[in-house]
Amino acid sequence: VEDAVDIMKAGAYDYLSKPIDLDELENLLNRIREKRFLISENKLLKEQLNEKFKFDSIISESSIMEEVLNTAGRVANSKTSVLIRGESGTGKELIARAIHHASPRKDKPFVTVNISSLSENLLESELFGHEKGAFTEAKNQRIGRFEEYKKKKIFIDEVGDIPLQAQVKLLRAIQFGEIQKLGGNSTIKVDVRIITAT
Repeated sequence: VEDAVDIMKAGAYDYLSKPIDLDELENLLNRIREKRFLISENKLLKEQLNEKFKFDSIISESSIMEEVLNTAGRVANSKTSVLIRGESGTGKELIARAIHHASPRKDKPFVTVNISSLSENLLESELFGHEKGAFTEAKNQRIGRFEEYKKKKIFIDEVGDIPLQAQVKLLRAIQFGEIQKLGGNSTIKVDVRIITAT
């Protein structure tokens, strides 16, 4: 048993006990093949997704849109927060995803927060978390998106609709990289890149 634990710690996928049962060996080989296939398929799907959101995959006939794409391409490698402005249906989320897929954090999840249907308390709770008892429905402590998704990107659509109090907290997260849970007294350091649209 100690040998089995040691080889698993060393990186072995699995082990077989002697004498080797041929059915058990066949099952193990099938599991290994399936895992290799899933790893390969996952890699292929990630590559296809990255292709879909490359800046050269975005077709534009407008010189203004070309300028937007060039600017977005330049900020993709920076750590700066980004505000994308435009009419509904002009591709703000597409640009945000292209920035994400061209950035050093492209292997991390791209988290979208749709704030349009949330009340002020629920919005702050969603983004920053809350302490138990912070508001009537707050039965337990909750971790918000900023704390949960460290080292990732958060895309906040329709940021202009955020109530003033939450905008102040969002600004603090952008400027100082820290948040305070709803009903909390201490600050929490976060490392999240914020892309917003309005």
